[in-house]
Amino acid sequence: MTTQRTLAIVKPDAVAKRVAGQIVTRIENAGFTIVALKLIHMSLDEARGFYIVHRERPFYQSLCEFMTQGPCLLMVLEADNAIQRWRDLMGATDPAKAAPGTIRRDFASSIEANAVHGSDSPESAAVEIPYFFSSLELCPR
Repeated sequence: MTTQRTLAIVKPDAVAKRVAGQIVTRIENAGFTIVALKLIHMSLDEARGFYIVHRERPFYQSLCEFMTQGPCLLMVLEADNAIQRWRDLMGATDPAKAAPGTIRRDFASSIEANAVHGSDSPESAAVEIPYFFSSLELCPR
């Protein structure tokens, strides 16, 4: 196994529902180490920059507006095979198709308001983590 880091975001819908703590507990219970954590309220420009890979998709503008409607809890998670393990814990993007016991099945209300985000590859994690966290904010294990 390879130790990896991944970006995790508890999105504004989950923060507004006051389930961020339950999500953090699930993360810790699943064996992840949280090496960085902060609460931010993304600006529209920050959301546009973060989701730039989706700029040609029809949902880009509504996604950016959704991500700016309230605070997000940002984390860097570390574990063996962290990217895939976090994606498995999150569940399918569509909460109706997510497996029982996954975060999206339990806390999301739609494909867009799906409670959490996670990097989808080592390459995206390498871009996403420094988008929000400086190296000084990442605590060594």
